[in-house]
Amino acid sequence: PALLYGAECWPVKKTQVQRLMVAEMRMIRWMCGYTRLDRIRNEVIRERVGVAPLEDKLRETRLRWFGHVKRRSVDAPVRRCEAMDLSYYKRGRGRPKMSWNVVIRSDMKFMGLTED
Repeated sequence: PALLYGAECWPVKKTQVQRLMVAEMRMIRWMCGYTRLDRIRNEVIRERVGVAPLEDKLRETRLRWFGHVKRRSVDAPVRRCEAMDLSYYKRGRGRPKMSWNVVIRSDMKFMGLTED
């Protein structure tokens, strides 16, 4: 839980998720007393410990927060921030940064959910 503190509003990239997963597996291996030299697969260790993959937990926390936000009234500050128009903001060159809304939409598509 400490590794994912505040993760409900992180627009993470695949490389960042991979780094978090590596850190988590190192902690789980340390906790169980296994090293990489023992050549035990991560899936086997996860099954023995009963820990869900970190990517699934990230998706779950983001969608839970999205549900909380959507249930708030339209006048709530968090809803006003979500609907804020930033078209006047001049951003730099290059690919647009990953936004929370884009990540939420992809999570919902992955889980087969709709906003309703």
